[in-house]
Amino acid sequence: MKKTEKPEGSPLLGAHMRALDGESSYFFAGKARELEEKGKSIIHMEIGQPDFNTPQAIQDAGIEAIARGKTKYNPSLGIPELRAAVAQEVNRARGTDVVPGQVGITPGGKAALTVVLGSLLEPGDEVICPDPGFNAYRNILSFFRATPRFLHLEESRGFGFDVEALARLISPKTKALILNSPSNPTGGVISRKDLEQIADILAPTAIWVLSDEIYSRIVYGPEEYISPLSIKGLRERTILIDGFSKTYSMTGWRLGYFVAPPSVMPAMEALVTHGIGCTATFTQHAALRAFAHCEKEVEHMVSEFKRRRDFLVGALRKIDGVSCCEPQGAFYVFPNVSVFGKSSHEMARVLLEKGGVSVLPGSIFGAHGEGYLRISYATSLEHLQEGARRIEACLGSFKRI
Repeated sequence: MKKTEKPEGSPLLGAHMRALDGESSYFFAGKARELEEKGKSIIHMEIGQPDFNTPQAIQDAGIEAIARGKTKYNPSLGIPELRAAVAQEVNRARGTDVVPGQVGITPGGKAALTVVLGSLLEPGDEVICPDPGFNAYRNILSFFRATPRFLHLEESRGFGFDVEALARLISPKTKALILNSPSNPTGGVISRKDLEQIADILAPTAIWVLSDEIYSRIVYGPEEYISPLSIKGLRERTILIDGFSKTYSMTGWRLGYFVAPPSVMPAMEALVTHGIGCTATFTQHAALRAFAHCEKEVEHMVSEFKRRRDFLVGALRKIDGVSCCEPQGAFYVFPNVSVFGKSSHEMARVLLEKGGVSVLPGSIFGAHGEGYLRISYATSLEHLQEGARRIEACLGSFKRI
């Protein structure tokens, strides 16, 4: 045997890597592209990114930044101007008193989530997270050898959760609670009342709250959007995860941030320094234009998303056997298709291969996502109309149980 060869049965990867699953929106988007390359017409309703262009003011600022040579390293937690701008915006929107030193800029929201969890967790810690919920949560937790404990989001509650069920999940090993409002994949929004009850439950504990608010500007009502940072009893223990991807249609720019108490910032800065280095300098200079110059574009985008939501919910509710809760935020619907007696993975496969519509199976968002599909309406109304027609035609061929 050559020295470079591994003995038979010897692992090639760390054990923590085996816990990561490959099923994500990227996986299904790739399958859809393969079919398109073979000539099949596909309506894409799987990817969670706005179809709008990045606002022109941000584009121009990015080009200007490159022309001015803003392409070198910058401080690991971000350029001071953007950290200050983020702190100001967080304070404006949430009524807080955050200072720039509490802000860390990262290459995307997932990087912010990874930095925060990597700084807080030890192997064996437990973290309560939503189910169905963004599948990056459980994968990142598994990578750090923490244990996810799943909090059921119930369709009958508008994809809210039983606060008493949350209390029952807490153990001496619980390190953090992840909240995501508005929710991916359900579009549910957590109420002020529930947040206040959560504050009461957590009061005697040292549990962190990680609040993923990446969709916080994409809200339709009637439920008012409230951040845990705005709730007495939660703000001191809350770490905010947010970014520019969804609100400003900057998914490919990779620009996120976290806001954390001063006590944990040195650890997070160290992890960013050694694990990332810094976030691209010119993208940060471009983002400086976002808060002050792009409000009209954001308002237009949210208004258009609401129009699309109203159409798609109505279209899905007309399909015999399908129930569809009206989302209060984000840009996804999460219809219940369990009446057809097939797994959500099989439903998504058939819709793609036979129906020509790419959606995601609810099961990739957790065990409680089984029987559901996640459908993104971050595409044109014309595509939604054709997609809904294809979905109805395809589901019409299924037998109900």
